[in-house]
Amino acid sequence: MFQKKKDAPAPLALEPLAAAPTPAPLAQAAAPAPPPRPKPASLIAQGLTIRGDVSGDGELHLDCLVIGDIKVGKLVLGPNGRVEGSIAAQAVEIHGKVIGAVAARQVRLYGTAKVEGDIAHEQLAMESGADFQGRSVKFTRPAPQPAPAPAPAPATYAPAAG
Repeated sequence: MFQKKKDAPAPLALEPLAAAPTPAPLAQAAAPAPPPRPKPASLIAQGLTIRGDVSGDGELHLDCLVIGDIKVGKLVLGPNGRVEGSIAAQAVEIHGKVIGAVAARQVRLYGTAKVEGDIAHEQLAMESGADFQGRSVKFTRPAPQPAPAPAPAPATYAPAAG
């Protein structure tokens, strides 16, 4: 009853490559780069002991014993985690025990957290039940200083002609 009409495709006309304008190299550089993919968090589970310093710029989830200093982008210390050393990070979430100083922009102590040491922070949140023995020191970023005004040019002395 219904039939499809079958037409032969028209042949393609090819043009020489020289006729097409080449794009400027700056046009390729101006294209926005795709956003960087977030790095996956590193997880070290219960039952391990790390002796020594741990450092990196990513996110670290610990549920083990670390005897040493930690310097990472973000630290999540699980309920079975324990750190005997200082912690420096952008953000720290503590469910376990820390014996040492903590320095981070954002610090959150959950109800199971036990911290024996000073905490330097911009933001500090503590849930009911958290145990904290030490000093809480709030630090803020210094306000940007305006550029100093240029000094006036020294006056020059020119003797009068006469």
